[in-house]
Amino acid sequence: MLRRLHKDQPASFAFTPANLAWAEGQISKYPAGRQASAVIPLLWRAQEQEGWLTRPAIEYVADKLGMAYIRALEVATFYFMFQLQPVGSIAHVQICGTTSCMICGAEELIAVCKELIAPAAHQVSLDGKFSWEEVECMGACANAPMAQIGKDYYEDLTPAKLRELITRFSAGEVPVPGPQNGRYAAEPLSGLTSLKDFESGRQQYNASVQNAVDIGDTVKRIDGTEVPLTTPWLGKSADVAEAERAETPEEKAARAKARGERKAAKAAAEAAEAAAAAVAAPAEAGKPQALAAARDGKADALQSIEGIGPALEKLCFELGIYHFDQIAAWGAPEVAWMDANLKGFKGRVTRDKWVAQAKLILEIGLDAFKIRAKSNDY
Repeated sequence: MLRRLHKDQPASFAFTPANLAWAEGQISKYPAGRQASAVIPLLWRAQEQEGWLTRPAIEYVADKLGMAYIRALEVATFYFMFQLQPVGSIAHVQICGTTSCMICGAEELIAVCKELIAPAAHQVSLDGKFSWEEVECMGACANAPMAQIGKDYYEDLTPAKLRELITRFSAGEVPVPGPQNGRYAAEPLSGLTSLKDFESGRQQYNASVQNAVDIGDTVKRIDGTEVPLTTPWLGKSADVAEAERAETPEEKAARAKARGERKAAKAAAEAAEAAAAAVAAPAEAGKPQALAAARDGKADALQSIEGIGPALEKLCFELGIYHFDQIAAWGAPEVAWMDANLKGFKGRVTRDKWVAQAKLILEIGLDAFKIRAKSNDY
């Protein structure tokens, strides 16, 4: 299915302070040079903030992770979890139309969506509350036909049941997800034929449904303020995060001042350590020859090299690297120096074969290189 960016796009995007703090926490999970691994959660949070995933949001996330825009766009257009056009304010309904669901009545569910929401997929209803689309298999074949509404699966649907669900959502309710025909999970319609002792000790709902019931509202978008912004991998517990959120402005100011003093002390210690290291060993050994400015005032398009995004290109310019021939001339010492000194992107020169790509660009020309780069033939 062809997935394109919507024709009408906002001028810009930026995370809210709460979501930015959350995003920084996600990025911190990954080692230096692997920040791009956070692309899916960051794109998801951008979508949660805006309701749908815009081009400025995709590019914002790419810049933050040092990715080429096309790489982030590939992720956004591949997964159905990302909505590339405006959606309903209450919920976006995704009807599974693959084999099992199609055989069991998905087309009738689509007809309900066309009648109650909009005549075509990706159109928002007249009241602005809903939108819908047909998607590929979502892995609930034993409970076909099904739909994902918001963040939950509604399974074993009939046209009448889907009508009821949409009506209840429209009235502000959040119906219990899961099987809608009385089944507990995905057992036979006639009931369990084995493991029957399981029935006596089970909870009211299966684990997935119980989690949704506990959350209470799984169609509401996350804005970053409803749960503590914890980063346990950095040593901040939920209790600490919650206490910080409850602070008065004066307490927050005092903590910020103390944090600033600690950062200043740490920076001074790091500077002293660096100075000592400079005395002990030549820190510039292997540093590539830099230029004060690009030749003729025009730098090469370093982003043409696979693995160099806007952030990395900017960092190269700051280091005096403006041209392909500079990169092509690097030997092992220069590569090692760059790998160790690309702040936040350590190891990228070796991993993405910058030198080999730069040499190929000089050999065959940039246009021909772009064609070959599509197959990573360098």
